[in-house]
Amino acid sequence: MINSATFDFLEDLAANNNRDWFQANKLRHDEARNNVLEFAEKLIAKLSKIDPAVSSELDPKSCVMRIYRDVRFSKNKTPYKTNFGAGFSENGKNFKGAGYYLHIHPEQSFLAGGCWMPEGDMLKAIRQEIDYNGADFHEIIDDRAFKKYFDSPDSEYKLKTPPKGYQPDHQDIEYLKLKSFTFSHALTRKELSGSNAVEEVCNGFIRLYPFIAFLRNAVS
Repeated sequence: MINSATFDFLEDLAANNNRDWFQANKLRHDEARNNVLEFAEKLIAKLSKIDPAVSSELDPKSCVMRIYRDVRFSKNKTPYKTNFGAGFSENGKNFKGAGYYLHIHPEQSFLAGGCWMPEGDMLKAIRQEIDYNGADFHEIIDDRAFKKYFDSPDSEYKLKTPPKGYQPDHQDIEYLKLKSFTFSHALTRKELSGSNAVEEVCNGFIRLYPFIAFLRNAVS
């Protein structure tokens, strides 16, 4: 489970996002990060039994992201993230294709999976796979249990017009316009703090696995 102290630290960090406060509370950060690492380790053990691309030997430290923000190209100059994030793939958080993600935040936690902002060749391959194998794609995303849990794909990053090579009346044009191919599901603080938190998250990842496999097949 994610400890209450971890959420409390993130809440306090959001209210005091500066280096002096962080240094004075470094021990709290380290304890919170260790809690997330332990949680990630348990997730890896379960996920590896479902997805062969995720090794049971995957180091949780390669999955959990640092809390320090890269402010070089951002208008937001606060030095620290106010969440913990963890990515799970063959290469941990360093996705080279499809993978899983967990976002831990006092009020906006979620799990997600897919390909986030793939580069040109990969993006083209995914669109081609949807075009050529639309029936397989819809068998996954239109499944009643999948749709109830995830609803629609994330559409924050989407073209306004059809991508090159596709007609506006293509039956899957709204999916082909996507620049990221991900689904997400919100999680409550109560769910992540509960004794079944690892199972809750892993069950979400299990639901995502057929979609992840579809994407991997597209870019293989």
